Amino acid sequence: MRRSLLISAAVVVMSAVLLRLTVLAPETIPVKAVRVEWGPVESTVTNTKAGTIKARRRAGLSSEVGGRVVEIAAREGDAVEHGALLLRLDDAAQRAQLRLSEQSLRAAEAQRGVACIARDRAHRELKRNRKLAEKNIVSVDVLDKLQSSYASGNAQCDAANADVEKASAQIAVTQVELEKMMLHAPFAGVIAEVAVEVGEWITPSPPMLTAPAVIDLIDPSSLYVSAPMDEVDSAAIRAGQRAKVTIDSYPGQEFSGEVVRVAPYVLDIEAQNRTVEIEVELDDKELASKLLPGTSADVEVILEVRDRVLRLPTSALLEGNRVLLANDGRLVEQSVEVGLKNWDYAEVVSGVEEGHRVVTTLDRVEVKAGAHVEVEEIEYRP
Repeated sequence: MRRSLLISAAVVVMSAVLLRLTVLAPETIPVKAVRVEWGPVESTVTNTKAGTIKARRRAGLSSEVGGRVVEIAAREGDAVEHGALLLRLDDAAQRAQLRLSEQSLRAAEAQRGVACIARDRAHRELKRNRKLAEKNIVSVDVLDKLQSSYASGNAQCDAANADVEKASAQIAVTQVELEKMMLHAPFAGVIAEVAVEVGEWITPSPPMLTAPAVIDLIDPSSLYVSAPMDEVDSAAIRAGQRAKVTIDSYPGQEFSGEVVRVAPYVLDIEAQNRTVEIEVELDDKELASKLLPGTSADVEVILEVRDRVLRLPTSALLEGNRVLLANDGRLVEQSVEVGLKNWDYAEVVSGVEEGHRVVTTLDRVEVKAGAHVEVEEIEYRP
């Protein structure tokens, strides 16, 4: 009887131990952890909304006069030099007027030749007869007539010179009108858009209004990133600071640049989201020249850099600057003092030491202090 009781008691104890080890044992949660390490940390600020690739030199070109398009000398994507012909309107009337003005100039020059030769002849005759008059060979009446003839010839020569100048001026006016029938590149660049075709008519804009551009010209060497920054961050941003730029058309890549301008005013288009525009130029000028104006881009301005500090992934921080340390299979909550911080890393001033493992998988509610965990140590790559 006694032996049976001992056996029964042993079975009960073993069952209880087995129950605790199986049913009542705490769940082990798989987590990922990163070791606290030494490295650089940057303090940065980012744009509040998507930035935009813009061109400092961009011209919407239109004609001063109306007319029918007879030639388009450059198309979308073409690189053109300064002064290159881009478009020409029907200039037959202007060319005909130019020929007429040139003929008028030739006629005026011929008339001037006749008038001025006659004046010179009258002048010589007057001088000769003055000498004869001194010897009383020629009468005063004859001398007066020669004087009048010379004065008349001189006036006719002056009038002929004026006619030549007038004809020359008319040619210059016609050449200006002819030049207005052609559209030239005001600077070297790339044609972004041509909004007309041969045969279409261009209408000049009414007074005080701007005509729609017929050609869009961009200088690819003048591209930059314009980005809106929160007004709260604007006081810390200044020209000369380094910046990181990501461009939607180059996914997964990051480019370096420099802040070249901070707007001296705040945009209040959205009352609850006031911003300051900054301009960033990329270091890689070749890449910049290939970007398309209007492309979206994001900017991260570097305010301060500390080269060697204790750091941990920013994603490992809980609210209130707390972390979960993986210690012998259990999670321990630890408060930390944080210095510089960005989206990737946070500087740790105190609270943890080099080599401590901090948990980065914080998206599960059961990952909390006291939890039993199975730790997978990873190398953090932002």
